[in-house]
Amino acid sequence: MNPIRLRTAAPIVAWSLVALGVSVPVSGAEYPPPPEREIPAPLAGLSDDFESILHTYRWPRAHWSVLVVSMDRGDTLFAEAPDAPMAPASNLKLLTTAAALRTLGPSFRFRTYLLADGEVREGVLHGDLVLYGTGDPSISDRLFPDRTEVFRRLAEQLEALGIHTITGDLVGDASFLSGPRHPEGWDRKDLNDAFAAPVSALSFNENVLSFRVVPSRTAGEAPTVHTIPARGGMVVVNNARTVTSRTGPRLAILRDHPDDAVRIEGRIRKGSRDVWRQMTVSDPALFATLALRGVLEDRGISVIGGSRSVERRTASVIPAQRRVVAPAMGRKQGSRTRVLARHESPPLEKLLEVVNKRSNNLYAELIFRTVGRVRDGVGSEAGAAVAVSDALVDLGMDPGDVVQKDGSGLSAESRVSAGFLVDLLRRMEESPSWPYYWASLPEAGQRRGLRRMYQTPAANNLRAKTGTIQHVSALSGIVHSSDGERLAFSFLVNSTPSPGRAKEVENELGARLASFSRRSGSPLPPGYVAVAQSDDALGSELTHRGDWVSASHHP
Repeated sequence: MNPIRLRTAAPIVAWSLVALGVSVPVSGAEYPPPPEREIPAPLAGLSDDFESILHTYRWPRAHWSVLVVSMDRGDTLFAEAPDAPMAPASNLKLLTTAAALRTLGPSFRFRTYLLADGEVREGVLHGDLVLYGTGDPSISDRLFPDRTEVFRRLAEQLEALGIHTITGDLVGDASFLSGPRHPEGWDRKDLNDAFAAPVSALSFNENVLSFRVVPSRTAGEAPTVHTIPARGGMVVVNNARTVTSRTGPRLAILRDHPDDAVRIEGRIRKGSRDVWRQMTVSDPALFATLALRGVLEDRGISVIGGSRSVERRTASVIPAQRRVVAPAMGRKQGSRTRVLARHESPPLEKLLEVVNKRSNNLYAELIFRTVGRVRDGVGSEAGAAVAVSDALVDLGMDPGDVVQKDGSGLSAESRVSAGFLVDLLRRMEESPSWPYYWASLPEAGQRRGLRRMYQTPAANNLRAKTGTIQHVSALSGIVHSSDGERLAFSFLVNSTPSPGRAKEVENELGARLASFSRRSGSPLPPGYVAVAQSDDALGSELTHRGDWVSASHHP
């Protein structure tokens, strides 16, 4: 490889004024061809190493968008197609969580209500009891002692009011947020899997159910099917049989679409181990309502009517209104509606840790739609995307090229660049929300964090959001160099045949940044960027973007 040289350019515009990766016109400025200078050895070595690591695997169709910038000095250490629009996978959660902190605030809490749609007299509710959700994703055992803890707390409040009987139905009302249960662009093949749980304003157990199939003690009989939780509201068709030999098709728990019945097919050998499968529920609001009904019955509170769910606002007992934290009470068909019990979720700052550290898609989608509802009173996907864009503009960014189809990044149709993600990190670092944002990012080398880069300089140092969907891998965050310099980075790759191997590349890049030091050479002067001179005669081309300089590598 030819020596790496440095070309001077116009001074980089102050970080506080210009978004990295966004073209900013500078009136009256003309930039003559810059002279060449030798680049300091440490930066030359870093550039060489990055070029080598990025091309470890020869993937003809894969393309990277990469940017590394010093948050302390403001210079670009490495760039490859930094403004290329890419599918970001779960790196899109960085936009969703930033907008949530900006719009809702770290102390925001979701509320869930028990409403009386009728009169309460002498411990009897003459009418329906409505379980009304506003988007809380945390009604499960992830943040509480067990999955029904929230419903027990609501039941205790009914008991304190002396209520022991409901003459009407138990209704699960999920009308607070609109939009489809499965966002645009989600792969239909994923919809049975827990990571693609349906989105609903009323959720329980993260909208997943576990099936356990136990072989019968008698050959020829159907195995026993259990669900956890026990009340799933799912239609199950059991066509399987218990057998004594290993012949025949193995047992399978199948469903073509979340709205279809679950089929138990094949054979399970007598005396063999149970067969398990986790699957998304078809109606989250009904699922939550059935779980609440079980808790009420266990505590001696009788519900005489049936259980049903509501998703359309026109069918809700709550009038259409914009409020997010509490429903406005009113009358419907002559019945008085009032709050009997309420529950508040953990604060948003805790929920965001689940979004980014655990990469939980359901949490991300519900927070995304809630940000939208604050803006337009609806909570649709389209409104949520506009609300996130507004929040980014409020941060001083230009999200004009960003395409956001959902809040989690599970859709392959979303687009964002490495340059935009690096600038987002920098903008958030300057905002009052930074401590909460930083705390939400998983840390390398941690069992409950980013479980990668163990025993490297990145361990207990680098913090970054991961991202993975089919043919896509991503890692964006911040790492301290060996000198303590803060380096913001984003590594995005699309059309990779192996996201797993792409993560090996990301790990090497992250560890290399953590070991980087400028000590053996003079610091990079303001206004300069490293350009790798390839063996190809074309070399590399510098493109001035008004606020930063990128290297565009030509094959």
